[in-house]
Amino acid sequence: MTRERMAVDPLRAARRLLGAELVGRDVTAVIVEVEAYGGPEDGPWPDAAAHSYRGPGVRNSVMFGPPGRLYTYRSHGIHVCANVVCAADGVAGAVLLRAAVVETGVERALSRRGPAVAVPALARGPGNLCSALGITMDDNGLDLFDPAGPVRLVLRRPRTGMAGPRVGVSKAADRPWRMWLAGYPEVSAYRRSPRAPAPGASD
Repeated sequence: MTRERMAVDPLRAARRLLGAELVGRDVTAVIVEVEAYGGPEDGPWPDAAAHSYRGPGVRNSVMFGPPGRLYTYRSHGIHVCANVVCAADGVAGAVLLRAAVVETGVERALSRRGPAVAVPALARGPGNLCSALGITMDDNGLDLFDPAGPVRLVLRRPRTGMAGPRVGVSKAADRPWRMWLAGYPEVSAYRRSPRAPAPGASD
């Protein structure tokens, strides 16, 4: 499967990532929860919750392509989170990896997350996912389709998922741009940001 399958709009890219394999530093995991993010106001998918909304900068330039790259950032200045860049080169779009099922390398993931962590919680939540797979800020811009890369993405046949509002965003909070596979305890619980407008008052 090639990067061309990520050269699509964020929603389509998010659907294609459900059930895909993420291979990183002795751990293989199946993606079961994602969130789509658009770009600037003058782009094809304006999204005030996206890091790219105000246009390209030093930190977010990876979000503007080419597709198939890894965009990393720190949440609250602490937890590393990872996105798969999509859309066309020069057009911002990305999909946040929210949760995955660790299939191989469980012991390695436990060594990174802590031996007391339950296996279903190893990669539940974007920060925990990156910790379990050893993804760091230094991985920003990695080509996920490079067969020799330290973090690789293997797309499988897309699986039908559920959809609902994104977690924890205060803007564009009602968009059903979070997608997940039902029946997996690895999927995170929905938490609406206390700074978001009342349900139904946001796009």
